[in-house]
Amino acid sequence: MAKKIFAAIGRYIKKLDKILLLMCLACSAISLILLKTMYDSDMPRVYSRTLKVQILAVCIGVVVAIIVSLFDYHFLAKLWKLHLPISIALVALTFFIGLGRAGADDRAWINLPMGLTLQPSEILKLSFILSFALHLENVRDKINSPLTLLTLGVHAAIPVVLVRLQGDDGTMLIFIFIIVSMLFAAGLSWKYLVGGIVAIGAASPLIWKYVLTADQRARFAITYNLESDPLGQGYQQLEGLTAIGRGSVLGKGFAQESYWWTPEIHNDFIFAFAGEVLGLVGAIGIIVLLFGISVKLIISAVKAKDGLGAYICIGICAMFTFQTILNIGMCLSVLPVIGVTLPLISAGGTSVVTMYAGLGLALGVHSHREKSMFDR
Repeated sequence: MAKKIFAAIGRYIKKLDKILLLMCLACSAISLILLKTMYDSDMPRVYSRTLKVQILAVCIGVVVAIIVSLFDYHFLAKLWKLHLPISIALVALTFFIGLGRAGADDRAWINLPMGLTLQPSEILKLSFILSFALHLENVRDKINSPLTLLTLGVHAAIPVVLVRLQGDDGTMLIFIFIIVSMLFAAGLSWKYLVGGIVAIGAASPLIWKYVLTADQRARFAITYNLESDPLGQGYQQLEGLTAIGRGSVLGKGFAQESYWWTPEIHNDFIFAFAGEVLGLVGAIGIIVLLFGISVKLIISAVKAKDGLGAYICIGICAMFTFQTILNIGMCLSVLPVIGVTLPLISAGGTSVVTMYAGLGLALGVHSHREKSMFDR
């Protein structure tokens, strides 16, 4: 019996995408080191609980990733009738009992026992990727049919509308990028992309005036002129840029008594702290590591045995990559502050566990592939 168990473990390890998992663990190690450094230097609003929750989230996340990777992704996708309604219901619940963060205008969290919170939209991302990938697999031969696109549009609109009503614009943008990436991976004609860009360009004045709120317009405007409101809208990004600049090329290291504080330094602006501690070299290293994970996810998509596996990997890659771009972009003041975490590195229990679960889906696609090709 023991021999069979060890043999099964050996087969699993052989099939496992060990490089992808190791890169994810490296990101988590960086996260824990940065948070421990913040705590040791008595950084405001960074508590021992912050570090403990992150350690627990990483441990749970890795276990979840391994468990998810053991399941056949076809089985998980076909369970959409179970997990998608539950995910939607949890997001809908935030409209009644949702919590918001100080300074944020969205109510995207639900209280849990022991003082923990849950962000249902993170779970919805994974459920949507699975269900949308299955939908695309079922209609892949007629992806450019108007009727097919209408049904896909209705499917895609559900999470986008929900999180928009929730006030979580960052998550809404991530959903849109996931949807567009998966559609083109399934063979959507480029003429739709060109048409979409032209339509958005034509409608942009109306969107600016009637769709965006005054606060959202201010966030865009201030991004390229932070000094015009240094103690208001521009404060957080100015402080983040100051922290990054203090790191110079090689960084201040981990032994300083104090570091430059930025609002949400342990969460949305942890990249700014990494820039101060690790310098330009370390910051670039983190970017290379994060985009290395994105490249590995694309490779898994290309090598998937079927369309379903490829679309799942593309969905996870889109989620991971766009979230990375948004976060680093707002820390460097090339994009407006929109409240998006840096994958696997920012503090946040739900985001860490669900990101590992998503990466577990990609590990499962890699482990269950039978041939190194994917053709239409």
